[in-house]
Amino acid sequence: MSTANEAAPEAEEALVEEATDGQGPGDGLDGLTNGFGPNGQAPLPFALEDIDFEVEPGQLVALVGPSGSGKTTTTYLVPRLYDVDTGAVEIDGRDVRRLTLASLGEVIGFVTQETYLFHASVRDNLRYARPEATDAELEVATRAAAIHDRILELPDGYATIVGERGYKLSGGEKQRVAIARVLLKDPRILILDEATSALDTVSERLIQAALERLMENRTTIAIAHRLSTILRADQILVYERGRILERGTHAQLLRAGGLYARLYREQFLAESGAADGIPPLEEPVA
Repeated sequence: MSTANEAAPEAEEALVEEATDGQGPGDGLDGLTNGFGPNGQAPLPFALEDIDFEVEPGQLVALVGPSGSGKTTTTYLVPRLYDVDTGAVEIDGRDVRRLTLASLGEVIGFVTQETYLFHASVRDNLRYARPEATDAELEVATRAAAIHDRILELPDGYATIVGERGYKLSGGEKQRVAIARVLLKDPRILILDEATSALDTVSERLIQAALERLMENRTTIAIAHRLSTILRADQILVYERGRILERGTHAQLLRAGGLYARLYREQFLAESGAADGIPPLEEPVA
């Protein structure tokens, strides 16, 4: 990937519709920094600095780190909810600032901790992703998201009004409806923002199985505080204060004994004493 520090041209070009199917350049964030300044005033300290990584088609890249370290901001750069100050975010080697927002919306799907449902039927909430979808296609998506049977138990099935922000559904049920909606959309690029961080064990198990089906053959960027959800990631990026502090696979980062290993130990090793055949880590020598 090449770094681009030039201003975005006035004319936007449409993003090609078909996926690369593993061919050609991947998707990535290249040497970028990002800061915010109100009304033309001097910018605040950069929210992100020197972020540089590439995601090959079909890969899962996980972002890990303390709250406020820049993980969510990074994901917002992909669909251009924010634009970078220097560097570039590229899809298929093309700067996203040269792509229309509509075309980016077509190829990017979000599953977030805060699930947005409308005061409408389950069916209409699902079809928000693809209005022309048939009832049969809705069922395929909801079965894959492990929510079809629960929908049938609702008073009016798929015609049930879920209420403002989906208040008639539990947190886990709303998550699975959101996953079904993204499955129906069938995006090339998937962004998961702490999608299982506020769920009970049973709901998390159901949702994790649905997410694994959702991530198949998709370029995925995932944020998770529960590290058990991203152990099989192709690459894990460990953030601290707006920078990438560590990168590697789960096993590599455990062996490195840095921040990721400490976070993992805090979540799992304190209870079990060992995980993945790796003994409890010793405190680093000062």
